[in-house]
Amino acid sequence: MSEGIIIGIVIFTLATFLGFELIQRVPPTLHTPLMSGSNAISGITIVGALVVAGGGFGWISTVFGIGAVAFAMMNVVGGYAVTDRMLRMFSKDGGGK
Repeated sequence: MSEGIIIGIVIFTLATFLGFELIQRVPPTLHTPLMSGSNAISGITIVGALVVAGGGFGWISTVFGIGAVAFAMMNVVGGYAVTDRMLRMFSKDGGGK
């Protein structure tokens, strides 16, 4: 294997463990506000996935890029739906009932 692939795998593994530990330590009262912030990060992920999918780096990067776009879009749409539902629960007209 080339050195670049090994470094990429190490970074991915460390990011996975770090992300798991960070998410595990978030109290439930902060979960939804942090989800709103993560939706913005997922928007950046969509841009990166589009670059990979359309960059002409080979068929495998196109397939993974399309998959990344699909998963990031599901994350953004789901996150906004959950955030909108939570905010409607706190509206004065009782929209959550």
